[in-house]
Amino acid sequence: MKIILNIFTFLTALFFLTSCNEQITKQEVKTDSIAKGDTASELGSNIMVVFQDSKNIYWFGSWDTGVYRYDGKALVNYTTKHGLHNNRIDEIKEDGAGNIYFTSANATSKISKFNEKTFKTLKAVPSEKWKLESTDLWFKYSYGNTGKVYRYDGITLHELQFPKPPSLSNPFDIYSIYKDKKGNIWFGTNPVGVCRYDGKSFDWITEEDVTEFRDEGANGVRSITEDKNGDFWFNTEYRYSVYDSITLKSNKLYTRHKSIGGLDGKEDSNLDEYLSTVRDNNNNLWFVTYRDGVWMYDGTEITHYAVQENSKNITLFSIYKDNNGDLWLGTHENGVYKFNGSTFEKFTI
Repeated sequence: MKIILNIFTFLTALFFLTSCNEQITKQEVKTDSIAKGDTASELGSNIMVVFQDSKNIYWFGSWDTGVYRYDGKALVNYTTKHGLHNNRIDEIKEDGAGNIYFTSANATSKISKFNEKTFKTLKAVPSEKWKLESTDLWFKYSYGNTGKVYRYDGITLHELQFPKPPSLSNPFDIYSIYKDKKGNIWFGTNPVGVCRYDGKSFDWITEEDVTEFRDEGANGVRSITEDKNGDFWFNTEYRYSVYDSITLKSNKLYTRHKSIGGLDGKEDSNLDEYLSTVRDNNNNLWFVTYRDGVWMYDGTEITHYAVQENSKNITLFSIYKDNNGDLWLGTHENGVYKFNGSTFEKFTI
């Protein structure tokens, strides 16, 4: 009986020891699963882009202080010393496996890929493999009037050269990339207009037809989106109905409609071009201007939202809709703002 009791005591102790070891191992894995960065108490001042991933983690890309990760509790700053390829972040995207990608206009042919543990620098390979796969990620090439763009298929980062636009010879950059409801990829350029790639051919809407010139200048197509009716908006006061040439049996690609005019309703408005736009969960369109706040268009009326600090308008860069439908603003010098239902207020940790 004493022997049986001793065996039972031994097995019980072994069970608890094994259980404790398993718990310690799990805690270590959990602790080490996220790459270590610098703990921060607040965001930098020049936060240009906002992104929320599939795990509901927020990422804030800055002009010169790297990227910030915020899980609702801790704010962590990653820079080049942690493996990020550049401290300027112009674009943030996520693939189907949950990897996060960071691009910079200052880093030619390189993109950072983050798998929660480490940063890996992807180097682009010159390629002619223009394809349109649903799982591909598309990234802007660094500035320099190269007419290039990146396509990442999960294995290779393809550096693709655009064919020359018809009857256009100006060098150009890619300012924006947008995937439409049908899966086509749209590229907003400066200064040769908009290009749609459907996997087989390239269709162009020229600069003269997407920009109302002011003082002989052009802002470039920095934003592309579709409204609730499927019409396109290319950061200008017009909207565009885009057609399927096969269905129409015609070479006509689009019709341009005079729409809201200048955002403030004036014919000689300086608000005819905007930097960024998004459609909210109620199908309203939100437009970000550089110095004159945010404008919302519900299909009938336009509402203006001033964005100020110390009673002065601040300079804006981008607008973003998160997984919950909340709206965020990236700014040049004033951090991040979030819409509270009636106004945009500065976001603090």
